[in-house]
Amino acid sequence: VDELVAGVADTLRAKGELKNTLIIYTADNGFFHGQHRVRSGKVRLYEESIRVPLLMRGPGLPKGKTRKQVVANVDLAPTIADFANAKPMRKVDGRSLFSTARDKLLWPGRPIGLEAFFNADPEEDPETPETNYRAVRTDRYVYAEYGTGETELYDLATDPYELQSRHADPALAQVRGALDRL
Repeated sequence: VDELVAGVADTLRAKGELKNTLIIYTADNGFFHGQHRVRSGKVRLYEESIRVPLLMRGPGLPKGKTRKQVVANVDLAPTIADFANAKPMRKVDGRSLFSTARDKLLWPGRPIGLEAFFNADPEEDPETPETNYRAVRTDRYVYAEYGTGETELYDLATDPYELQSRHADPALAQVRGALDRL
């Protein structure tokens, strides 16, 4: 990855375009290698699947800074349009990441919606369950409702590895209700 990005930057620098170019490096999803008893795959709500790298370099972005705000791939198109001084002709779901990148204290506090409607071929892998869910990820919680009626709720502040669902914990009933409404 480092070599690929460095090669692109070197080529842009040699052509005199680096100072005018926004470079974005990301992925569409993470992949499981045994975490959460998922042998392999990617269509799950856990951090290993939904948390992906996002690196940006370009004019107007602070150099060498890391941000912890929750963002999503829907933010990429508005970010690119903002950089290009283009106005989307349709309403976009995401937000430009420039202000978030510049201000580490700016915390939009918005939830990110997650959903999957994927069923593996039972002949290919009979142990793979249906993966139909709607979920919401905030800066602190992940809450999911599955097509089976099951639910999961994780407090990422106290359980960052999502090992103990707290969906039935009375202490989180108000949190669950708020997340359910989202």
